[in-house]
Amino acid sequence: MPAEADTRAQRGSLAYRKISLALFLAGFATFSLLYCVQPLLPTFAQDFRVSPAQSSLALSLSTGFLAVAILCASAVSEVLGRRGLMFGSMCAAACLNIVAALVPDWHALLLARALEGLLLGGVPAVAMAYLAEEMHPKGLGLAMGVYVSGTAFGGMIGRVGMGVLTEWTSWRVALATMGVVGLLAAVGFIGLLPPSRHFVRRPGFDAGYHLRAWAQHLSRPSLLLLFCVGFLMMGAFVTVYNYVGFRLMAAPFGLSQTAISLVFMAYLFGIVASSTAGALADSLGRRPVMTAGIAIAALGLALTLSHSLWGVMGGIVALTIGFFIAHAVASGWVGRLAQGHKGHAASLYLLAYYLGSSVMGSAGGWFWVEGGWPGVVAFAGALLALAFLAARRLQAR
Repeated sequence: MPAEADTRAQRGSLAYRKISLALFLAGFATFSLLYCVQPLLPTFAQDFRVSPAQSSLALSLSTGFLAVAILCASAVSEVLGRRGLMFGSMCAAACLNIVAALVPDWHALLLARALEGLLLGGVPAVAMAYLAEEMHPKGLGLAMGVYVSGTAFGGMIGRVGMGVLTEWTSWRVALATMGVVGLLAAVGFIGLLPPSRHFVRRPGFDAGYHLRAWAQHLSRPSLLLLFCVGFLMMGAFVTVYNYVGFRLMAAPFGLSQTAISLVFMAYLFGIVASSTAGALADSLGRRPVMTAGIAIAALGLALTLSHSLWGVMGGIVALTIGFFIAHAVASGWVGRLAQGHKGHAASLYLLAYYLGSSVMGSAGGWFWVEGGWPGVVAFAGALLALAFLAARRLQAR
């Protein structure tokens, strides 16, 4: 092994632990801010007198603009550096979450949420690139799993905290509170994360360089299949979480806002699953672990058709476990397959991932209106089936 490789953070070292915790906080802040509006979609539909599909724009616009911003962020980080860009993005997005809590009308709220997604694009792709550059390959799977578990924890706290705080106070107070929590996470992040040691800054901005880097990754069939898995898995996952609140609020369940928000406690299983999947991928191989995750998600989706609340909850838990297994493996695998330009490869994966959230998450509203919950399950099931086929082709390669 080249001597230079020894300077990368080794699993078990202090640097490894500090980087893992800092990126956990980055994942937490990003996803708590991004998805904190998800349990509020039924409330938005009532308060602003919009349809379920229109209410989902509070989330879909954020994820859509984030998907586009990710490409720009990875290119900008080649010039400005990884650490400072992530910190600035986290702070600005947290402030916009507070702005969204204060604006008076629906369209102003959507504008604030769109800008928030645009700024949050400075975190995910850059975080994946930072890990790929600074972590020793033998510990990369676990580190990526810890980062993904941070996104799971943030997604859970954002959703559950919003539901509980909304019932105790109001959705505006809850939204502002999440912004303050995001600012605190950003402070912890910058205090823990060491400056990059293996990042090579590129002076100036060369559009041709970035286009060639993206084209190089898009020409590789294995990476394209991973991008498809991210798009399809995220589309199915967000569709279910977007509209399960509408189902549980209606008969025969009739749950309160707080009770519905507790559904998102299923993310606890995602936190464990993502960290475990990363470690298993390092030891057993990425292919079998990822395909197993997709199969578990499909089983969970089928269980949500149950007329029993416990059956629905069990299905949500299984779906969450399967999704985070597949996502943790796929995101780490992108960094391993990318031959140079790792930030660009990560940005393409996350572009597909968040486009799945934005496009499919809103499209699922039509299936909810026209077909009820069976329509949502049919739509999400088709996405999972395609993801499984893509993973099998990847396995064959």
